[in-house]
Amino acid sequence: MAKGKKEKKNEPLERVLWQAADKLRKNIGAAEYKHIVLGLIFLKYISDAFEERYQQLAKETHADPEDIDEYRMVNAFYVPKEARWDFLLSKSKQPTIGKIVDSAMDAIEANHPQLKGILPKVYARPNLDHTALGGLIDKFSNLALGTSAGRSKDLLGQVYEYFLGQFALAEGQKGGKFYTPGHVVRLLVEMLQPYKGQVFDPCCGSGGMFVHSEKFVLAHQGKIDDISIFGQESDLTTWRLAKMNLAIRGIDSSNVKWNNQGSFLKDEFRDSKFDFIIANPPFNDSDWSGDLLQKDGRWQYGLPSTANANFAWLQHFIYHLNPTGTAGIVLAKGSLSSKNNNEDQLRKTIVEAKLVDCIVNLPTKLFLNTQIPACLWFLSRSKNNGKYRKRENEVLFIDARNLGYLINRKNRALSDEDIQLIADTYQNWRNKNAKYVDKPGFCKSATIEDIKTFNYILTPGRYIGLPDDEEDFNFAERVEVLKEEIKQQIKDEAKLSETIQRNFEKIIISENVVSK
Repeated sequence: MAKGKKEKKNEPLERVLWQAADKLRKNIGAAEYKHIVLGLIFLKYISDAFEERYQQLAKETHADPEDIDEYRMVNAFYVPKEARWDFLLSKSKQPTIGKIVDSAMDAIEANHPQLKGILPKVYARPNLDHTALGGLIDKFSNLALGTSAGRSKDLLGQVYEYFLGQFALAEGQKGGKFYTPGHVVRLLVEMLQPYKGQVFDPCCGSGGMFVHSEKFVLAHQGKIDDISIFGQESDLTTWRLAKMNLAIRGIDSSNVKWNNQGSFLKDEFRDSKFDFIIANPPFNDSDWSGDLLQKDGRWQYGLPSTANANFAWLQHFIYHLNPTGTAGIVLAKGSLSSKNNNEDQLRKTIVEAKLVDCIVNLPTKLFLNTQIPACLWFLSRSKNNGKYRKRENEVLFIDARNLGYLINRKNRALSDEDIQLIADTYQNWRNKNAKYVDKPGFCKSATIEDIKTFNYILTPGRYIGLPDDEEDFNFAERVEVLKEEIKQQIKDEAKLSETIQRNFEKIIISENVVSK
């Protein structure tokens, strides 16, 4: 072998595709390009699945492969002629390919009303080079996403999730809002185990929580129809991504709703209760319209701060749990120990109501859109319902800060082994006849009395034996809090200056009157 020549490593398919697609991006920003690429992945998937069914019908004597009902009978996706991948590929070199792809999206929506207004029609825009678009179509042509073999390997899931993550990374904080890393979602799902029932996410982003819940059921030989999903999203573009994400997997998204007011101001499921809630709400949100909701019926455990939505979200989730429901939520780690804005009293009330089941301290750098340390809250409406062992006076604390591995300088991921370790620890603790043992430095089953001793602070280090200063002080989160305090001080100073100015003007007017 010649010196200096390196043997090329076999890279994962999704990474190779991303590199090829990213080279064709040219002058288009990630926020725009996201819809172009994900829309083509959608088209390729449904076209693959359609073609496979089409060939089966073509071999049957009395079947018509162009009859849409033949596809509906087996829950297959019918694709009109002008939207099929072979047709698009045959036109990929034409300068009008953008208009052709837009027309394909229109044709699909015409045949599938549930997708009306959802699919991207962005391919004829002037800043998208038709040669680059044709190149993307060529690149995706050798990818069998929707065939039986592709579905069994979940190639779509691998490619789609990887692309969502890369776009979120490219967009920075703004892009990360719609994407929760798959390994974090898997951890939530493995711990909650939503085998059967209704799954709810009131800030559902691109729908990852639902996808992994369905995967969990199938992976454990369950029936996909055993669970139904309900969700809400306030960002229209993100909601469309979720609808596409679910449609290409054949998941019913009819109960995934959008309104631009959000779950606090306009709760689409106001009177509904659910078996499972899985969510990753915005961290430390100070712009959640809390001042308009001071008398809301959801605040059963105390009035949440208008400056931070963490405990508003917690109470929103509790409100929507049915009498035996459980929830897994990602929150800023400060929610475990904050004393600002009466949050220590809110936390105390929730703990004393015996709703907190488990707290997991997560490693840093897991999220693309924030460096604020995060944790998981697991809530249970009834810890004495017979399904699991009686544990109403206990809370499990898990410290997972030392788990995970770096995927680059800025981001960390949890391995499959990490996820299994954390999930097994929780299941062993709550299941009947399971063998749970406290592990110093990793997990501890504490009583409500123990928590009372620590003034209802829920940072795991207090219970598993880590130094308080190492556990409790979060520099990045403290910076965020200071920013909010400075903003408020600036507002107060501006009001004070305005008041002084008005009073000064009154003094001058009074002096002028006296002098006259």
